[in-house]
Amino acid sequence: MALTILTEQQDGLLILTLHRPDKRNALNTEMYQALTAALHQATQDDSVHVVLLQGQDHCFTAGNDLADFMGKTSLEADDPILQFLHTLADFSKPVIAAVAGPAVGIGTTMLLHCDLVYLGDNARLQLPFVELGLVPEFASSLLLPRAVGHLKAAELLLLAEAIDASEALRLGLANRVLPSDCLLAFAREQGLKLASKPPKALQKSKALLKQELRQAVHFVIDLEARAFSQALQGEEAQERIARRLKR
Repeated sequence: MALTILTEQQDGLLILTLHRPDKRNALNTEMYQALTAALHQATQDDSVHVVLLQGQDHCFTAGNDLADFMGKTSLEADDPILQFLHTLADFSKPVIAAVAGPAVGIGTTMLLHCDLVYLGDNARLQLPFVELGLVPEFASSLLLPRAVGHLKAAELLLLAEAIDASEALRLGLANRVLPSDCLLAFAREQGLKLASKPPKALQKSKALLKQELRQAVHFVIDLEARAFSQALQGEEAQERIARRLKR
């Protein structure tokens, strides 16, 4: 079986690459499990100072694998998706995201939990939950309004329209936009630069930045998951997802 999460380690930087090209890196159960395992291992490994999450220079992720979703009746605490959400939200070391091409659904909401976000000029961020008869996830109903304001967050979540890299940068959802063919090399360079800094100071500084909302984030992840489960079982989601899968 081909690996869907590629790992590489260099000078304190752990690079996790989404690698499911035939499905535009859509995240399935196997990928969530692999990402969670890699983050847990990185937590215990003192040689890892920073994590870089990336796809390719043309695609980050098309979001959750909808076919995978159709087999779910609920999102329980032991579901691989929820385990990944809580693990990334609680991860103690800096996380960088390098995003090119589509970043759909969780491909956008996970950026709210990263410490540095770099976009390729071909990046397109979209939160299509309502369009699919679903509701926000990954504490985005809490974090997105804080990042961009209530009105813009409502526009992004309710209208579910994609935004390009320049708009994401203007809204404060990214640190920088680069030519897509330069993105991954730049993100690696920044990751190595960050990894060369004192690791305890890095982790403590991240903890201080995150501490105000830490409990609220985990609470809202679970709150959204319950609402998401209910929506997933509803007619709206079943019809919309089935229609999308037929395309």
